[in-house]
Amino acid sequence: MKSIKSVFKIGHGPSSSHTMGPAKAAQKVKALYPNKLYKVVLYNSLALTGEGHLTLMVIKEILKNVTFEKQIDLSVHPNQLVFEVYDHETLIKKIPVQSIGGGEIIFDGNQTVYEPIYHETTFDEIKAFIFENKLSLMDYIKKYEAKDTFTYLEEVFSQMCHTIEEGLTTKGVLPGELMVQRKANALYNNALSLKDGSLKDRTLLSAYAFATGEQNASGGLMVTAPTCGASGVLPAVLYFVYKIEGVPKKKIIEALAVAGLIGNLIIQNASISGAVAGCQAEIGSACSMAASAYAYLKGETIDQIEYAAEIAMEHYLGLTCDPVGGYVQIPCIERNAVAATRAINASELALVLFDTRKISFDMIVKTMYQTGLDMDSKYKETSEAGLAYFYKELEKRKKL
Repeated sequence: MKSIKSVFKIGHGPSSSHTMGPAKAAQKVKALYPNKLYKVVLYNSLALTGEGHLTLMVIKEILKNVTFEKQIDLSVHPNQLVFEVYDHETLIKKIPVQSIGGGEIIFDGNQTVYEPIYHETTFDEIKAFIFENKLSLMDYIKKYEAKDTFTYLEEVFSQMCHTIEEGLTTKGVLPGELMVQRKANALYNNALSLKDGSLKDRTLLSAYAFATGEQNASGGLMVTAPTCGASGVLPAVLYFVYKIEGVPKKKIIEALAVAGLIGNLIIQNASISGAVAGCQAEIGSACSMAASAYAYLKGETIDQIEYAAEIAMEHYLGLTCDPVGGYVQIPCIERNAVAATRAINASELALVLFDTRKISFDMIVKTMYQTGLDMDSKYKETSEAGLAYFYKELEKRKKL
C-alpha cells in the first residue's frame, strides 16, 4: 500500500473523481501537447453528471481551446475520458484516462508505479504483525511512514478546520440550478442556543459536516477524506473532539493517521469511487475512517478500532449514489452529517460489543466492493435513478 498521505488530498471540490481527476489529466495533456486544439470525450458517469460536478468547467479552464462529446459505453470505465489532440484539423494523439476516485487517475493506460510503503495489505495481516512484534497501532504506522507524513497531516487537519470555519460563517445559496440553501450557519447558531448538552453536541457535529459539504459543493478548498463527496464526515468528528472535547492536536493528528490507514485498506482492496461502487464506497468509507479515528481517540484497543470501522461500513452496504441533477448537494451533504453521528455511535458500540463480533473489517470491505460491482450501473453516480430520478420527474410535473 502507498503512504497514507495519498488518501488525503487538498484541492477544490466538488468531486475528487469528476473534478480533481479530470483537472489533473487535463494539466498533463496540456504539458505534453501545449498550444493545440483539444476534444474531450466524456463517458458514462462523467457524461451524465459532469455538468453538475464541474468537470467540463475545470477542463475548459485548463485547456481553453476544447470541445466536448458525451457517450455511454458500459464496456469502458465508469469515469472514462478520452483526450483527442489536434494540430489544426489533424488528429495527432488520443489519450484515454480513467478517473478512479480520490483524485487518482490512470493516464494513457499507465497506472503510476509506486514502491509500497506497507507490506501488509489487509487488516488481519496488520493485526498479526502488530501482535507478533508487540507494537501499538501507532507504532506500526510510524514504522512505515516518514516523519514528513505527520507534518503533512498537520497541514491536512489545518485545512479541514479552515474549511469548516469558513463554511459555518457563509450564508446564501449553493451554486447550480437546485438553488439549495446553505444550512451550516443556521445549524451552528441553533446549537449554540440549546441547553440540552447531548442535543447541542449532535447539532454542532452536524453543523461541522454541513459546513464542509457546502464548501465542497461550492468548489471551495477542502480535503478528500477519502473523496470530495464524503469530505465532511471525518473532519466533523475530528473538529468536534478538538474544539468541544479539547483533545490535544498531537492526538488528533495520530487519529487522522489511523483513519488514513483504514482508507488505504479500502482503496487497496475495494474502491472509494461512487461511479464504481455507489455511495457506500464514499460515505461508507468515510464513516469507517471516522469511526476508527474516534475509537483511537477514546483509547480503544485494535480489536475495538477494527470493529468500529466494520460497523460503520456494514450499515452503509448497498447505499446508492444518486446525486440530484448531478450536483454534490442532494442527498450528499446531509449524508455526511448523518455519517458523522453514525461514526461515533459505531465506536461506542464497538467499545462494549467487540468480543461478540462475527464479521471482520476485511470481510466487510470485500462485501462492499462485491455489492458495488453487482449494483445496477444507474445507481452509481449517473443521476438516472433513485432520488435523482424522482426529483427530476417531480420537477417535470411542476412545469406542465
